[in-house]
Amino acid sequence: MALEWLRRDDKLKDHALFGDEHYGEQAPSVIYEKRPVIDPHGKPVDKLFASWIILNNPSQYNSYTTEMVKAVIAGFQRASSDRSVVAVVFTGIGEKAFCTGGNTAEYSAYYSKRPNEYGEYMDLFNAMVDGILNCKKPTICRVNGMRVAGGQEIGMATDLTVTSDLAVFGQAGPRHGSAPDGGSTDFLPWMLNMEDAMYNCISCETWSAYKMKAKNLVTKVVPVLKRDGQWVRNPLVRTDAYVDDGELVYGEPVAADQVKAAKDLMAQCTTDFSRLDAAVQDLLWKFTNLFPHCLMKSIDGIRGKKKFFWDQFKLPNRHWLAANMNHEAWLGFNAFDAKKATGQDQIDFIKYRQLVAQGALFDDKFAEQVLAKPKD
Repeated sequence: MALEWLRRDDKLKDHALFGDEHYGEQAPSVIYEKRPVIDPHGKPVDKLFASWIILNNPSQYNSYTTEMVKAVIAGFQRASSDRSVVAVVFTGIGEKAFCTGGNTAEYSAYYSKRPNEYGEYMDLFNAMVDGILNCKKPTICRVNGMRVAGGQEIGMATDLTVTSDLAVFGQAGPRHGSAPDGGSTDFLPWMLNMEDAMYNCISCETWSAYKMKAKNLVTKVVPVLKRDGQWVRNPLVRTDAYVDDGELVYGEPVAADQVKAAKDLMAQCTTDFSRLDAAVQDLLWKFTNLFPHCLMKSIDGIRGKKKFFWDQFKLPNRHWLAANMNHEAWLGFNAFDAKKATGQDQIDFIKYRQLVAQGALFDDKFAEQVLAKPKD
């Protein structure tokens, strides 16, 4: 039976919530690009793309400002609703950092001692993590350098990670006045055993890309240094696997007496991200050759475990993080932001604990005793 009498509108609708107002080329900003999917012969595939969401604040190690957070939310929503997009690549500008978390200059100058304002900011941060976890496309974190603090957390929210072997990963909150409650305290117990998750959260120790791979926290690690046309693995990191004094040394820093030679070797090298980009393209091609709805159902089945605890704690964490802007975060972020003037990026923790033990009032006099003075 013919159904021509049924009314049908074949004009495609645009389901993106945002236009181009959140993106920009001038740092600090976020760049949004659609790049063609590339086949194994190096040819672009017609009308199929990957969305690249690129953090663009290299002078501050791609730390995200409030406006950049909005742009990341907009980028993931746009990619999610774009029929021509196969997957999303989340990365940063430059060779030094994917992302080092929230912009501490903005935190110290504006948000410290303004808990309500920081609560509003945390609503945006939570929406950014939600945007990554709810994206209807596979998400890849392309790690071109440091992925620490909030950068580690938004990176772990993605589905897969491919990384330069020069990158380092870790948390910094307890050293600088916060807690890794932007995802790490939720995700890591799924990804690691409980003891490793605990140590990673509280030690403020950075792990090499190779250690991250050994702990099954990233998908692929590739070298990015070249000398005389040959690839050179990160010489600052042990890549031999054996137990030394009861500890596996793979991925740990080289001995202190080897650091100078390693840095001298690095100085003879150039940086080449072609293998990192090839690893990204391999994943994009793999995704392209799968049923898209079956692919996303499989991904969401895994994401659901990450989202379960994230959803349980994101609002209580938001309220604590806001209130903490009147307390330890006020000290920690201001200490970090003043490091050029003082030579110190953290407070005097011994003095802090001594004042707490004495029941000292937390006021400006307290702060003067634990914050470093300008070198002049």
